[in-house]
Amino acid sequence: MSNKEEILASLKKSIETWDIKLAETAAKQALDAGIEPGEAVDKGLGKGMETISQLFDDAKIFLPQVLAASAAMEKALEIFEPVMTGGASISRGTVVIATVHGDIHEIGKNVVAAMLKGGGFEVIDLGRDVPAEDFIEAAKEHNADVIGASALMTTTVPVQKDIVDLAKEEKLNVKTIFGGAPVNAEWVESIDGDAYCPSGAEAVEMVSNLVKG
Repeated sequence: MSNKEEILASLKKSIETWDIKLAETAAKQALDAGIEPGEAVDKGLGKGMETISQLFDDAKIFLPQVLAASAAMEKALEIFEPVMTGGASISRGTVVIATVHGDIHEIGKNVVAAMLKGGGFEVIDLGRDVPAEDFIEAAKEHNADVIGASALMTTTVPVQKDIVDLAKEEKLNVKTIFGGAPVNAEWVESIDGDAYCPSGAEAVEMVSNLVKG
């Protein structure tokens, strides 16, 4: 294994073991070795976050571990930011996320928020029990690229349609992604949403594609 491969492996491991110190050390080593920060994020940190996502979806780890992994990711990104942006902070896009009005379930939403933060997105987390109007206002205020809304009960799923309808009324240039136990791809298509997210493991890639597209 080359020195470069070892450093990328260390970056990946730092996320998988939620080791903030290792993340910081490996990030500095990557810069010293001339590894491009973008490559370090994609082939090191990002791979580690994919592992974390899958472990969570398989119920092998839980929310505290996801948050710890996200913190390690953020520490490494702090090291890379000045190099990548000339001092400005890196952001792959801005996402407004929350659980919809009438719904107080937060764990799934919190996991997706942590994954997105770890993936380099700016995340505006409005919490739980959030009306459709508040999603739209936050998207306007923060110039969001994507709105993500979770609904865990059949009675609260219609709020996702309200979000799409309001975004159209306001002529907002924003993509929508929806998830939650009663939600499926057919529902999202029927309300003219942009994407259905079945799991935390897929959130970062799906949101990345929405931002690019």
